[in-house]
Amino acid sequence: MARPTTVPRSDVLLTVMGAPYENDLLTSVLRLSQAMLEGGATVQIWACGYATMLTQRGLGDSKPRNLAAWEVDHPSTSLLVREMLLAFPDRLRWYACRFCSDDRGAVDHIPEVPVRAPARFAEHVAAADKTLYLGVM
Repeated sequence: MARPTTVPRSDVLLTVMGAPYENDLLTSVLRLSQAMLEGGATVQIWACGYATMLTQRGLGDSKPRNLAAWEVDHPSTSLLVREMLLAFPDRLRWYACRFCSDDRGAVDHIPEVPVRAPARFAEHVAAADKTLYLGVM
């Protein structure tokens, strides 16, 4: 898949920073982006810090099973992101910060998530009408 050299315009850029499982950060990002997409907005998500772990290919499609409810299958974060990207192909883009990915060993993202150098972050901000930072600053 050829990756664009310029960042497409978007209504909103969600910058996700911090540990995704420490609090409700991931749920907030997924719900907020889905609500905006269902409302017709174009959204780009820039994952930085430990949020780069969300789209790792090694996560597979399912979370590890819960011994208390073995029959229940919960989707992994990489599957949730992939499904959202497939559901909104022209209006959602998800990017991972190269520096943060490399620093955390998160170097095998699902193919739908391009990895960008942190120097390109300013291009993403400039391409968005609004930028929202979620997580640790």
